Amino acid sequence: MRFYRLIFAAAIAIAALQFAVLPARAADAPTLQADDHILGNKNAPNTIFEYASLTCPHCAAFASDTLPKLQKDWIDTGKAKLVYRDFPLDQSAAVASTIARCFPAERYFPFIETLFQTQREWAQGSEAATKTALARIAKLGGMSQAQFDACAADQKNTDAVLNSRLVGQNQYGIDSTPTFFVNGTKVVGDVPYDEFVKYLEAKSGAAAPDRAGPATAANDFHRGVIATVRSWLGSLMSRT
Repeated sequence: MRFYRLIFAAAIAIAALQFAVLPARAADAPTLQADDHILGNKNAPNTIFEYASLTCPHCAAFASDTLPKLQKDWIDTGKAKLVYRDFPLDQSAAVASTIARCFPAERYFPFIETLFQTQREWAQGSEAATKTALARIAKLGGMSQAQFDACAADQKNTDAVLNSRLVGQNQYGIDSTPTFFVNGTKVVGDVPYDEFVKYLEAKSGAAAPDRAGPATAANDFHRGVIATVRSWLGSLMSRT
């Protein structure tokens, strides 16, 4: 399992290096996109972007310790929305994120929550064991084995997961999880609730608009990176 994680990390790193000649845009803050997964009212005045890996223990800690309070005080009351974006740190996280994208919108966040709660049960075994455990968890959410297999093989969803990571890494300077942008202000790490809400109360930085961002030339760059990652993954896996 560790070997495949190294392959995944190497492919991401190589793709990023190949396109490193582009001007750095790490100071940018994300804006809403049409395919974003949003927890809460999409028109809420405060916007929290979360970049997380489903195999990240600190992300799981945030999901269990801080998010419930944020949801009660800010999200469920319509004062804030949380935009969840994939930033997989390894192949297991990439597969889990791909499966999550196959659930309908009303089941997406419950499935993400379940994956964080059961992280130790599925994220630390072999590749085969991980897929078996993920299939079992997905079945509890109403996904059959046939649907799971089709979802895991869906290249469009896999590309979307990888693209989310590469955009975060290359455009927003993300290098660890969890990383947040709270009304445009970058916040790194599993921040306790009392500290996290200070960023919401201060409304620091430029808030992301409540609309999908326009298509830009950067999309071509990201598609090129995705193609490179897929090529390297395929080449490396064929040698194993």
